[in-house]
Amino acid sequence: MDKKEDKTGDTDEYEEFCYICRRPESKVGKLIKIPNNIKICAECMQKTFDTMNHTDINFDDMVNLSNLSNMPNISMINLSDLQNMIPRNKKIKKKKSKEEKKVTAFDIKSIPAPHKIKAQLDEYVVGQDYAKRVMSVAVYNHYKRVAVETMDDIEIEKSNMLMIGPTGCGKTYLVKTLAKLLDVPLAITDATSLTEAGYIGDDIESVVSKLLAAADNDVEKAEHGIIFIDEIDKIAKKKNTNQRDVSGESVQQGMLKLLEGSEIEVPVGANSKNAMVPLTTVNTKNILFICGGAFPDLDEIIKERLNKQSSMGFKADLKDKYDNDRNLLHKVTVEDIKNFGMIPEFLGRLPIVFSLDGLTEEMYVKILKEPKNAILKQYRKLLELDEVQLIFEDEALHAIARKAMEKKTGARALRAIIEDFMLDIMYEIPKDDNIGRVTITKDYIEKTGGPMITMRGCLELEENNSNIIQQQGLAIQ
Repeated sequence: MDKKEDKTGDTDEYEEFCYICRRPESKVGKLIKIPNNIKICAECMQKTFDTMNHTDINFDDMVNLSNLSNMPNISMINLSDLQNMIPRNKKIKKKKSKEEKKVTAFDIKSIPAPHKIKAQLDEYVVGQDYAKRVMSVAVYNHYKRVAVETMDDIEIEKSNMLMIGPTGCGKTYLVKTLAKLLDVPLAITDATSLTEAGYIGDDIESVVSKLLAAADNDVEKAEHGIIFIDEIDKIAKKKNTNQRDVSGESVQQGMLKLLEGSEIEVPVGANSKNAMVPLTTVNTKNILFICGGAFPDLDEIIKERLNKQSSMGFKADLKDKYDNDRNLLHKVTVEDIKNFGMIPEFLGRLPIVFSLDGLTEEMYVKILKEPKNAILKQYRKLLELDEVQLIFEDEALHAIARKAMEKKTGARALRAIIEDFMLDIMYEIPKDDNIGRVTITKDYIEKTGGPMITMRGCLELEENNSNIIQQQGLAIQ
């Protein structure tokens, strides 16, 4: 290929598109080339001719305007410059041929088994064993379905999921980790920003645009991706309102076809279809949709249902029996979610519904120190760069966990608490090069004392003493 063509980004990898409607060649058919390297589809060309034939403009007079180019101080617009204004990252990649598809398509043998997916999730996410098992099986079945595409007369349906759990319990983190392990494109969007078409906010189809951008505008790659819609409980049907519900029930209605599988026309590299960028078609049939939400007050609906079942007679349960049940959400049914405000048609397209556990003190302590990128490991690494050891006493970790539980914002509270008491340490340590070790105590966390500071000389003495004890032990043996 020519070097000149490479500079303009006109390579075989990207599709040509119509100058007027911005649709790609794969959608509109062969493009008609006119001077100045402008390409127009047959449909737009026909519309142009029809418009010219039905107007009263005298085109003979317009021919005389061609002499304007010779007039001083008047410059004409070069339409070919406008043709190449779209950056390469917003252009559409050409679809691969059927022979290439066979090589690059999902292979059943390459999809990790559910127990392997869960084992990898265990390295990053603490607890939530049931949720991890459900997700591992659902994802494994989904990508087997994508790999096989057709199984005789049996068509496997999509395994879209609905995750319910309190804030900060790891819903988004689970999905992020899952997409990273499977190496598939992931788009995370917030349901609160979605509105019905024609109103201010993001259209429902904008979630597919984000996935296409995450897949580097490769349509085939995007069609095998994952879309995570967070805060799904915020589009619940509004109760006792006379206004048009443009961000609630109507958004649920608009998402029905998206979840089930349909061809969506989306702009490349923009959220609005009115932008001067090419449009492409994405089929959502093989895109896995995972919805998540905290569903506040859903526990009250569950309690009400459970109390109705067992609140009559001498052996009736007490009404406050479920008040302190941390995992009450595990008793959720589709009927409860329907009463919350989600429409039956929407829930029917999310066949897998599961809840995540509320975090306990022990789980908070594990989150602090066990995952691969645990917060304590991050701070230890930061102080290692200053050649300083950082040690946390077990009692101090439990004190941090108790403070996090009081905030009731989940695992997110841990970072805020640690940032607070580590501020002075991170500020003071670089001042003195003699500091060799910092030990975080329970008293320091509870603000009744300070951290233990050990100087480098003391550390050397400790090391020498331990070496002598080891040598003596070897000599005795």
